[in-house]
Amino acid sequence: MNPDHVPTLTRSPELMGRNDTALLVIDAQQRLMPQILEQARIVWNIGRLIDGARILGLEVMATEQYPRGLGPTVPELAGRLGTIPSKLAFSCGQCGHLFSRLADAGRHKILLAGVEAHVCVTQSVLDLMHEGFRVYVAVDAIGSRSVLDYQTALRRMESSGATLTTTEAALFEWCEVAGTPEFKEISALVRQEPASSGG
Repeated sequence: MNPDHVPTLTRSPELMGRNDTALLVIDAQQRLMPQILEQARIVWNIGRLIDGARILGLEVMATEQYPRGLGPTVPELAGRLGTIPSKLAFSCGQCGHLFSRLADAGRHKILLAGVEAHVCVTQSVLDLMHEGFRVYVAVDAIGSRSVLDYQTALRRMESSGATLTTTEAALFEWCEVAGTPEFKEISALVRQEPASSGG
């Protein structure tokens, strides 16, 4: 059989893709991140997700929780993001305009990263699922101030229907195929040396 005509399976709707997925970075702010366990690793992974999303053309969004009190997004990430709306509600559902444009563009899957796992991330996950989005959570790009809160948040989000994944898995899932210039850029992100853990 001609290898150029080998039949392929239909891609699973469980998988994220560059054309149907967006990245949401939640509240990675200057006065909050230093309190988060392993905050250096989390910021590093969020940065890789942002860079990968930009390479592959995914929509990238972010929020800030009460920036007058918690400060702006950390500088390592702020320069990679555009305008960041602020909110007082813990859920990003308060920034509904971000998500209405996703639906219009046919992006019905959202990968979440940020803090805190048990507060703003969990509440956003539940609201987004209620709105009809398929929600994914990068477990190595979210965090809380305590291990118990982090672990409990993961269990609650997964039991509610969110899909847990990792930064590297998401990057390759978005990319889908090897052998392209974009794959080389994604591979370079994956090969980056990890930041030392903080907090």
